[in-house]
Amino acid sequence: MSAYFEGLLRYRPPISWWDILDILIVAILIYEFLKLIRGTRAVQMALGSMLIVALFYFSRLAPLQTVNWLIRNMLVYVAFAAIVIFQSDIRRALARLGQGQFFRYFNRQEAATETIEEVVVAATTLAAQRVGAIIAIERDIGLRNYIESGIPLDATLTHDLLVTIFQHESPLHDGAVIIQETRVAAAACFLPLTVNPRVSRELGTRHRAAIGLTEESDAVAVIVSEETGNISLALDGRLERRLTPDQLRERLRSLVLLRKTSGRHVGARAYDV
Repeated sequence: MSAYFEGLLRYRPPISWWDILDILIVAILIYEFLKLIRGTRAVQMALGSMLIVALFYFSRLAPLQTVNWLIRNMLVYVAFAAIVIFQSDIRRALARLGQGQFFRYFNRQEAATETIEEVVVAATTLAAQRVGAIIAIERDIGLRNYIESGIPLDATLTHDLLVTIFQHESPLHDGAVIIQETRVAAAACFLPLTVNPRVSRELGTRHRAAIGLTEESDAVAVIVSEETGNISLALDGRLERRLTPDQLRERLRSLVLLRKTSGRHVGARAYDV
């Protein structure tokens, strides 16, 4: 046996970069497949399939002619049966594959547009109800410290969720919601209050917290006033007040969707502190 392996290693063909790439791609595919079926009924199916394959090769070596014939004729029907039985798991796995990091890169612009629209609808609804809110949107500088100060959610961003969080009956309404990419990272987050003496005294804690956050990061904060129902936007330690839904949408598009363009030069209104 040792002589066999020595001869195999001695006369093996040279390994090229293409061979390494080939092995790497197969390894990634197997790893992603195992991640997809983890925690589903397909795990038991995969184990059973491995057992049948092992039994097939064992029947060829033994030789067990009847077992080999039975497995060869049964495999075709097993494949069709697996597709019928596990069709829901297959759909879910393909959907998760399409939401992976590689494909998410191509859908980033569309996802950012949907995020902006959800925030605008939520802010408009809260303003009509005179419900106070702070919605902070992370950009290039991470907001992990502030996320850890709140209640982690990691939930899909919808305007219904944002409106529900800021209702007075909700235990999460006191604080800020922080959005990362297309998800609500956390709620009830504590933000630093600004110490800028130039900030207007008529501004309350909610506006001062939003200004303080944008002084320490490049985040964008949307504020809904509980007293007036006005919508404001904080950026770079400054406050843009009394925005309409359309103006808020355009500002968020210029600041979140078009990050390479400076927010102060793309449809910006006069800032007020």
